[in-house]
Amino acid sequence: MSELTLFQKIHQGMIPAKFLAQEELCFAIEDIDPKAPFHALIISVRPIPSLAEISPDDAAILAACLQMAQSLALDHGLENGWRLVTNVGVYGSQSVPHLHFHLLGGRRMGWPPG
Repeated sequence: MSELTLFQKIHQGMIPAKFLAQEELCFAIEDIDPKAPFHALIISVRPIPSLAEISPDDAAILAACLQMAQSLALDHGLENGWRLVTNVGVYGSQSVPHLHFHLLGGRRMGWPPG
């Protein structure tokens, strides 16, 4: 049996987190190191290593994550705009090998981002 990812441990209650939403295919938590006034992580329940490793079978998971992002943005008053980001690989600054999206809002976002 492989070791659980950080996000699996959070989902299973082994590591505390502030949950913002939970559904069958994904869940959302507050980021512990926020980069904006509102910063949530939207995480697939099933551990897909990154967006680079999705398959057509993952379409429902991706749709659920995007719908959760939209719902959280509406629920948290981000009507002026928000950003949804996923990091892939070393050069993309991915730190946890489990698909997740950063939902950021509550301030004007700069471009380019990094």
